[in-house]
Amino acid sequence: MIDGKLFFEDFEVGRQFPLGPRPVTAEEIVEFATEFDPQPMHVDQRAGEASILGGLAASGWHTSAMFMRMMIDSFLLNSHSQGAPGIDFLEWKKAVLAGDTLSGRSTVVEARALRSRPGIGIVKMRHEVVNQRDELVCLGENSVMFRMRETLEMPA
Repeated sequence: MIDGKLFFEDFEVGRQFPLGPRPVTAEEIVEFATEFDPQPMHVDQRAGEASILGGLAASGWHTSAMFMRMMIDSFLLNSHSQGAPGIDFLEWKKAVLAGDTLSGRSTVVEARALRSRPGIGIVKMRHEVVNQRDELVCLGENSVMFRMRETLEMPA
């Protein structure tokens, strides 16, 4: 019996998955930065305004974490994901500021069966995250491993 979750076969080249929307608050920027990246522009409004970022700005690592959560909510929790072997690249293109709303898309760019792991396919995806002005704030590519449908189907 199939459980309704996405398998490798559902990730056809060109398929897109929407990300967000996700509002970004000053409180969460400061909370994340206080624990993980306490640079002045991430924990203090005035310091952020005085920096080249132009305001209280999320750490790039915070931006990455928010992007990850958007992927989780969009498709990963509803899939037979088996994890990822790494990230090809991840670029922070523009500062994410308090009050921004993030959205975007993940697009399948390649999909192939793994010879080394029967029943598993690997899907390469390109991710674009934008703010409410449609300005690119984060761009990345990585591969994710997914179970193939045949591995969980039971014979009739």
